[in-house]
Amino acid sequence: MNRIDRLTAILIQLQSKKVVTAKEIADRFEISLRTVYRDVRALEEAGVPLGAEAGTGYFLLDGYHLPPVMFSQEEANALVLGAKLIEEQTDSSIKKHFNEAMYKIKSVLKNDEKEGLEKLESQIRVESIPKQQSEDFPNNFLATIQNALIEQRVLSFKYFSNYTGDFNDRQVEPIGLTYYGGNWHLLAYCRLRKAARDFRVDRLVKLTMLDENYELKSDQIDRFMQDLMRGTELSEVVINIERSVAVLISNQKFYQGFVSEVEKEGRIEMKFLVPGLDYFSRWLVSLGDSVEILEPESLKSIMIERAEELAKHYKS
Repeated sequence: MNRIDRLTAILIQLQSKKVVTAKEIADRFEISLRTVYRDVRALEEAGVPLGAEAGTGYFLLDGYHLPPVMFSQEEANALVLGAKLIEEQTDSSIKKHFNEAMYKIKSVLKNDEKEGLEKLESQIRVESIPKQQSEDFPNNFLATIQNALIEQRVLSFKYFSNYTGDFNDRQVEPIGLTYYGGNWHLLAYCRLRKAARDFRVDRLVKLTMLDENYELKSDQIDRFMQDLMRGTELSEVVINIERSVAVLISNQKFYQGFVSEVEKEGRIEMKFLVPGLDYFSRWLVSLGDSVEILEPESLKSIMIERAEELAKHYKS
């Protein structure tokens, strides 16, 4: 990237946030901090009204805006991929807002770019497991949760527990959102349990944002994950598996608590941290005799029980 293009990109970056640090600019363009300082001076000399806070970063003074941003073809193509993922992996509240944003983005594209985008959209598919829609679980709260995170507002909702099969009322202080296991999860401090908790968003009902604020510390999401792990008793499992089968489960293993793997004598030794040996054993059944359990010894006994259950079931 030449310097003129980089200066323009830095200006766009400065408009994208309230304050941008020199390190953020240096990391994005893979340049030194000294080069960042020179580029910032060049923007100031060109008449860009920049402000700076020692130890914080740079910012554009109020009232200064760039002309409407133009997208390159590659940037527009990347947005198409993002739109396809959002369509399949978010709820109705996010889809609605993103679709409105895409109309605005497409409105600034040239005609030939619009045609290319339409063609690309018809040629990309994102397949996922269909989720059954239910009036009991509307699953349209992601936009509200995002606003609560920005405004640091307390959320109130009813939460369905798979363990008890009941709903219970919760008031929480949102910490973050994370996506894993095919679902969005709200990470929050639960006032009922007086501890950090993980709530699946598709199990929330009657969610409302209260007129009550809370204090959120910058490192709270990291501490949340640490507290969550400490609050869950995990068992370490080590298995030895045939290489050919290990390739087939390259994606599945991450949903089972996969930690690490190493090749040993033509086979793959895998380590897992799992919340329950019983549940993990049922997954191991699907791998048949391609797996050898190394640790713990108690898992071998559970696998024998699984095998006896299957034998009894099919003999009857």
